[in-house]
Amino acid sequence: MMPDTEPIIKLVDICKSYQMGDTLQRVLQGVSLSIYPGEYVCIMGPSGCGKSTLLNVLGCLDQPTTGDYYLGGQNVAHLEDNELSAARNRNLGFIFQSYNLIQQLSVIENIAVPMYYGGAKDTDMYETGVRLATQVGLEHRLHHKPTELSGGQQQRVAIARALSNNPLVILADEATGNLDSKSGKEILELFDELNMQGKTLVFVTHDERMVERCTRIIRLKDGVVEHDVAGAKADRLRGKVIGQHYGLAA
Repeated sequence: MMPDTEPIIKLVDICKSYQMGDTLQRVLQGVSLSIYPGEYVCIMGPSGCGKSTLLNVLGCLDQPTTGDYYLGGQNVAHLEDNELSAARNRNLGFIFQSYNLIQQLSVIENIAVPMYYGGAKDTDMYETGVRLATQVGLEHRLHHKPTELSGGQQQRVAIARALSNNPLVILADEATGNLDSKSGKEILELFDELNMQGKTLVFVTHDERMVERCTRIIRLKDGVVEHDVAGAKADRLRGKVIGQHYGLAA
C-alpha cells in the first residue's frame, strides 16, 4: 500500500456502456483503482480491452455510466459539461499519439493554448511558454509551425503544452506510437525526467519499453483490471518500490 497520502485519482466501481443499435456494449465493468502523487503508471492490455475508454474517463473526455471518479478530491463523474471542462483544464495535461497541435500556431502559441483557456495573462503565457519550450529542448524553435518540425519535436511541443497549466496528472495515449526508435527513446527519457521531478504520469501504451520504465503496470482484460503490480524500475525511478501488489493477484 502507498504511504498516508491522498490519491490524485480514485475510481470506484466505474462502469461504461454504449448502446450499439439493439445491443448494450459493456466496455468497463467495475474498475476501481487509486493513483498517487509521483506515480508513473502504464495501462496495458489487448485491443478492445477498454484501455482507451478508461483513458477517456480519466481525462474527463467521457463520463462513466455508473460509479464515482474523484480527481484531486472532487467527484467529477457526473458534472455538467462546463464544470467538467474546467476540471479537465485545471487538473489534467494531455499527450496524444498524433500530437493534436494546431497547425496555424507556432510552438510557443501551441504551448500556451491551455493557459489561454484558463484565463492566464499574455506575459505569463509567454514566460511559461519559453520556460517549457526550453525544458523540452525547443528554445530555438519558438516561432516555428508544426509542419516545420520533426515528429519527435512535435511530441516535445505536446509535452510542453501538457505541462503548461501545472496539472495534477499527465495523461498520454500511445505517446511514442508515431515516432521512430531514436525519437521514441528520447521522448521516453524525457518522461523519466518529468517523473523524477515529481510529475504523475498515466499512459495507455502497447510499447513494451514503457514496462521497463514505469513504477506501476495496470493490465486490463475484458473491461476489468486483471493485474495491478509494481513496474520493473519502481525502485530506480522513485527511490522505493510503490507496493509489490495492489490487492490483486499477479
